[in-house]
Amino acid sequence: MKRRNFIGALAGLPAFWPVISAAQQSSISRIGVLSQDVQPGLLETFRDQLEKLGYQEGKNIAIDVRNAAGRNELLAGLAKELLLLKVDVIVAVNTPAAQAAKKATKTIPIVMMRVADPVKSGLVNSLARPGGNVTGLSFMPDALGPKGVELLTQILPKIRHMAALYRGDNAGAVVIVDEVVRRSEPLELQFVRVPVRNPSDYAQAFETASHVKAEALFVMDDGAITKHRREILDLAAKHRLPVVSIYSDFAQAGGLIAYGPNLNVIYRHAADYVVKLIEGHRPGELPIEQPVSFNLVINLKTAKALGIVVPQSVLIRADEVIE
Repeated sequence: MKRRNFIGALAGLPAFWPVISAAQQSSISRIGVLSQDVQPGLLETFRDQLEKLGYQEGKNIAIDVRNAAGRNELLAGLAKELLLLKVDVIVAVNTPAAQAAKKATKTIPIVMMRVADPVKSGLVNSLARPGGNVTGLSFMPDALGPKGVELLTQILPKIRHMAALYRGDNAGAVVIVDEVVRRSEPLELQFVRVPVRNPSDYAQAFETASHVKAEALFVMDDGAITKHRREILDLAAKHRLPVVSIYSDFAQAGGLIAYGPNLNVIYRHAADYVVKLIEGHRPGELPIEQPVSFNLVINLKTAKALGIVVPQSVLIRADEVIE
């Protein structure tokens, strides 16, 4: 398995961000984490990177986590809780969390990650000079879902109907699905959108996909969707729908393919941003970082179960093949 890393583009960093003073740097800095749904292993990656950079919990930082557990309507209140704790930096995971954090404060620095098109989402002015109090890591929609769907059509060239499963209350997911649908038109693919909000929606979403004779499923796997990964994959197996997703854990757990960035790398780079902010850089002048390379994961066990033959031309491009 080959691993590819992000290439950061952080240059021209100015002197100090006034919210975090020299006195705060010499004591304990409070980091707030606001998440649509916390994934513990990734949070540990974030902590480990902070420690490698000289910042350890209980020594010179404190980390306060607020988890909406998939209920986006709770994010605004959780953001306010972090403000009451007087955090020095907020790490916002996913578009809804970043939007809630920005709405809650215009002064506390915010590090976003797993956000689709932060300009269109109203989080920053531009990628090169974000302005305001938000910086961090972002994906552009044309670099995510559409490429995975294109790869799927190379495996299943006769496919004509697909369904897109996503959280309807995640603005970033909506942006990505819109781009998937738009970019799939030249491939002669017809999409039906099956947005969900609650766990009880999944069974009906698959019934809708089956009714329109969908031959595959694109899953926009944000944190809230990933929490129900097993249920989604079991339903996909029941309906014999190959799944294409963005993050590797979906393919590793039984999806057909995944094409997207490495989440462990994303969380490490988020820690890098946090340290820069603690040490005085202005968030509005830290360029937004984007992945420049992606991992392709193919699950041959799933392909065999579905009677799908993956062409060698696709297999040789894979970073991980599950057999």
